[in-house]
Amino acid sequence: MNSVRQKTASLRLPICVAVFVAVICIGILGLSSWRAWVSRSSDLKTAEIEMSNLARSLTQHAEDTFDLLDASIIGVATRLELEGTGPAAMASLQKVLKARQSALKRIHGLFIYDENGLCLATSGLAGPDISDREYFRYHMQSASRDALIGNPVQRRPGGGWITTVSRRFNHSDGSFGGLVLATVGSEYFSEFYKEFDIGEKGAIILLNNAGIILARSKDNNIYAGRDMSDTPLMRNRSSPPSNGVYYFKSPLDGVTRLSFYRKSDRFPINVLATRAEDEVLATWRQNAITRMIFVVALTLLIAVIGFFLVRQLVRGQRLVSALAAQEADFRLLAENSSDMVTRIGMDERIQYVSPSSIRVVGWSPEQLIGTPALAGVNAEDLPAVQATVAALKRGEERDARIVYRSRHRKKTEVWIESTMRVTRELGTDKINGVVAISRDMTEHKDLEQKLASLATLDGLTGIANRRHFDEHLEREWARARRDGTALSLLLIDVDHFKKYNDRYGHQAGDACLKSVAQVLAAQARRPADFAARYGGEEFVLLLPDTDRAGCELIATRIRDCLADLGIDHELSLPSQKVTVSIGGAIAAFQDSKASSSSLVEAADRALYVAKDEGRDRLVMSGRVLTLSNGRIAVV
Repeated sequence: MNSVRQKTASLRLPICVAVFVAVICIGILGLSSWRAWVSRSSDLKTAEIEMSNLARSLTQHAEDTFDLLDASIIGVATRLELEGTGPAAMASLQKVLKARQSALKRIHGLFIYDENGLCLATSGLAGPDISDREYFRYHMQSASRDALIGNPVQRRPGGGWITTVSRRFNHSDGSFGGLVLATVGSEYFSEFYKEFDIGEKGAIILLNNAGIILARSKDNNIYAGRDMSDTPLMRNRSSPPSNGVYYFKSPLDGVTRLSFYRKSDRFPINVLATRAEDEVLATWRQNAITRMIFVVALTLLIAVIGFFLVRQLVRGQRLVSALAAQEADFRLLAENSSDMVTRIGMDERIQYVSPSSIRVVGWSPEQLIGTPALAGVNAEDLPAVQATVAALKRGEERDARIVYRSRHRKKTEVWIESTMRVTRELGTDKINGVVAISRDMTEHKDLEQKLASLATLDGLTGIANRRHFDEHLEREWARARRDGTALSLLLIDVDHFKKYNDRYGHQAGDACLKSVAQVLAAQARRPADFAARYGGEEFVLLLPDTDRAGCELIATRIRDCLADLGIDHELSLPSQKVTVSIGGAIAAFQDSKASSSSLVEAADRALYVAKDEGRDRLVMSGRVLTLSNGRIAVV
C-alpha cells in the first residue's frame, strides 16, 4: 500500500507539471490561432483594396483606349458623308488612316468598308470581306450613328484576336453607305496588363457585357475570344452592383482567386483584376506555420530532448555493430574482385586498396596505401579527375564514372575506367571519403580508336571520306572566320569516268580512283591541308590560309601529276588520257552568318563551268564574299 502511495506521489508532480504545461501551451496555441485569423482577415482586406484600385485604373485605361479608337473614326465617317466614296476621297482618306495609325500605336488597324462589306481604304493591308460579320449586319440594319464595340474576332485561323469599334456612315440620300472600323489587338491589353505585379497565378481579364474575353494577362492566345457568359459572375451580372469584391474558382485554370469586378459606365466592357488566394495568403501562411511550429516546439522540448538522448545511445550501439559488419563485407568483396577497389580519404590519400592493384597498375597495396590517389594520373586528364573527386567530396554528386590515363609500373601508361561513389559516416551521414572501383580499359580504348579511324576513311581510296571532310570543313570554316584568314577549296571530278568504267571495267575504275586519290594526298603537303573523297568520282582538297595564286598553283600540280601518270582513256578526247576538271573557290569573311556549305556550292558551280567549257581544266569562281545578309557574291 505504501509503495503504491509513493508511486502515486511521485507521479503527481509530473502530472501537475504536464497539466500546467498543457494548459499554457493550449493558451498559447489559442492566442496564436486568434492572432493568425485576425492577420489573415487583414491581409485579405489589403488585397481587396489593391485589386479595387487596380481595377479602377485598368477600367479607365480601357475606356481611354476605346475613346481613342472612336475618336479616330468619327471624323472619317463625317468626311465620308460630306465627300462621298469616290477615288479622290478614298486616296485622301487612305493617307489619313495611315497617319492616324502611325501616330497612335495602340490602334491595330483602320478600315473603310462600303455597303457591300468590301474594303475601300485601310491603314495597312486590305481588309477581308466583312459582309457576314455581326457588326456589319448591325450597322446595315440599324440607323444608329453611335459607335459599336463588337465581339472579338480572329484575324486568321490560329492568329491573334482583335476587338472592333465601328461607326455607320450614310450616302447623300440617307441610305446605308458602309462603315468605318478601328481595331485594337488583344495582345495590346495583354502586354499592358503584364506590367502589373499581381503574382505568378494572378490574372487580369477584359470582357465585354456578353461575357466574351477580349484580353487576358496570362495565356492570352489561349483564352482570348472565349465565351464566359455561363460563369456565375456573368450569369448574375444584372443583379450585382457595377463593381465589388468577388471570390471564385476560375473556370479557366481551376485556381481560386480573390478579384475585384468593375463594370465600365461608358462602354459595354468589364475588368476583372484577380490575385490567387493562396499567393495573397502565402506570407500569412508562412508566419502562421512558423508560430505553430514554435508553440509545438515549446510543448515537446523536454520530451524531445529525452527521446533523442535515449535514441542516440541505442543508435550508437547499433551503429558500431553495423559498421563492423559492413567493413568485413567490404573487404571480402574487394579482395576477391578482379577490379581494383580503392578507398580514398578526404585528404585524397589512399586508405585502402585491394590486391588487384598489382594487375591493374603494377603496384602492390602496401606500396600504394598512404600515397596521393591522383599521383599517377596523366597531366592532361588530371584536371577532369580532380574536378570529379572534388564534386564528390562536396556532395554535389553521389557517384561518377570517368576514363583517364594513368602511369603503370611496368608499362608506359594505361587507360583506366573508375567508378567512384562517396562514403558517409554512419549516424551523421557526413561524407568521409570516396570508394573507386577501377579496371584496365587499354585494349578497349585501342579498339575504339581503331574503329574511329576506320569510320573517317574511304574504304576504296584510303583517304578521308565525305563525313570526315564535312566535320573538318566546319572546324576550318570556324577558324578562318575567327582569324580572318582565307579558306580555299578545290572540287575535282574525273572526266568521263562512267565511260572509263564501261570501257575498262570496274576494277580498272577502282584503280584509277586510287591513283587520283594518291595524287591529291601528295599535294596536301601542309598539316592543315585536307584531301577527301567527296563521292563517286569526285574529290575535294581543302586548303586553309591559301590565296588565289596558291590555290591555282596546287590545282595545276594536280593536273600535271595526273598527266605524268598517263593513264589511258580512249573515250576521253582529245587527250585519250585520264584527266580531271577542277572547280576552285576562296572564302573571305566579313560580317556574315553564311554557312560552310556556301564555299562548297561556289566550288561546285565553278566545276560545272569547267565541264561545260570542255573539261580537263581549272575554273576559279573568284573570291567568295560572305555578306551580312547571308548571300554569296562572286567578284
